[in-house]
Amino acid sequence: MLSKRHFLKILAAGGLSGPALVPGLSWAASPPDRPGFFKAKDIAEAAFIYGLPMVMNYGVMYEYVVDRNSGQFKAPFNEIYNESRVFTWRDTSVPTPNSDTPYSLAWLDLRAEPVVISVPAVDPKRYYSVQLVDGNTFNYGYIGSRATGNDAGNFLVVGPRWTGETPPGIRKVFRATTDFALTIFRTQLFDAADIDNVKKVQAGYQLRPLSTFLGKAAPPAVPLPDFPKFTKDLARTDFFEFLDFALQFAPALPEEREIRAQLATIGVGPGKSFDFKTLSLEDKAEVLLGLKEGQRKVTEAVAAFGTNFNGWRVGSIAGDADFFKQDWLLRAVGAQAGIYGNDAVEATYPMTRLDTDGQTLDGSKHNYTLTFPADGLPPVNAFWSVTMYDGANQLLIQNPIDRYLINSPMLPNLKRNADGSLTLYIQNKSPGPDKESNWLPAPDGPIYLVMRLYWPKEAPPSILPAGKGTWQPPGIRKA
Repeated sequence: MLSKRHFLKILAAGGLSGPALVPGLSWAASPPDRPGFFKAKDIAEAAFIYGLPMVMNYGVMYEYVVDRNSGQFKAPFNEIYNESRVFTWRDTSVPTPNSDTPYSLAWLDLRAEPVVISVPAVDPKRYYSVQLVDGNTFNYGYIGSRATGNDAGNFLVVGPRWTGETPPGIRKVFRATTDFALTIFRTQLFDAADIDNVKKVQAGYQLRPLSTFLGKAAPPAVPLPDFPKFTKDLARTDFFEFLDFALQFAPALPEEREIRAQLATIGVGPGKSFDFKTLSLEDKAEVLLGLKEGQRKVTEAVAAFGTNFNGWRVGSIAGDADFFKQDWLLRAVGAQAGIYGNDAVEATYPMTRLDTDGQTLDGSKHNYTLTFPADGLPPVNAFWSVTMYDGANQLLIQNPIDRYLINSPMLPNLKRNADGSLTLYIQNKSPGPDKESNWLPAPDGPIYLVMRLYWPKEAPPSILPAGKGTWQPPGIRKA
């Protein structure tokens, strides 16, 4: 009998392109609580869409805090890792990474007790944010310039099962919906000479167990689970195993009970294992079709997401549980377009793969320009950027000048046109010494561009509400 893993590997390799239906073989011989033949496909499709963000999140967590040999390992749970640099083409764990702000990262294990995040006083001219995002990829809270100001403070982060009282000295309590959660600190870097100042801010970030903060004895430690090995290839073949594992640390929210019940009918849920042994070969293929259909729907939804402004897609793809309102496809779109994106009020992300003619951007075929009118730069309280990615994998690209973006802190060194407008040159090869200050190097192939507006202004002109604002990004034109 084929195991689930072996069967999926055969299918992933192209051994089966679809169900070879044989009369008389169906779910009829299965237990009466099993879903019907075609319903299994629908449930598998729903499981993929619902579970994709959780599986992607687990993959990042595995590389960052579990596998010390991953090449991307940062630090153990409940320790802050400061990246005193911006991300480059060498950083490959997270698709569409930000290269504007040096990161400080901490994965929280909230099972034994809460943790206290302490931040220092930060110069009001410097933007910083602490994004609290859990295993469901919900942004369950923010600390920082926009949300809490630049004063020093202590903030408590608790797990989904915590029932204690708020201790003195805590400005605010944030509750994650999962036992393991990610904390992302972003600290604005003005220019290369500013890095030592960023390091001083990062040194002021603290993470302490609540017992340490209170000077009390720590509760009994909870052993770490046996984390299943994760690779991108295994994610394709063992999707349900990773989803099963992630769900045991994510208690069902009231709005999730229906989808969780549906998944349970095919053996997907906390501590379960989707058992192919009870299914016919045709039924197994039908489930795989559901997975493929789920991926197709997510990919199409990413391409069609938001409002089209001059070829850029503008919308809001990140938020807390209330923001998504059980729209699991929207949550999957957010994860695939750029996992760990901010709420629109913290940062809005226009994205494009198209020029003004609706043609796919390709650095091997064309050179392009992006021109902001003199009075039309992105309206922000903090800063803005335009970042270049490889259109095939959404990662930063290696280039001869090690430039991955152009942002507003670079404005003093950029050349303006005679009318005051600003043109960026988007191409694979240098546009020449006289234009190189404004050159954003492109890959020798498909291009994916993301604009980031940190702490966008709300008064017109504004990109908010995302997709309905009065400011629109200008289109990208063939040179």
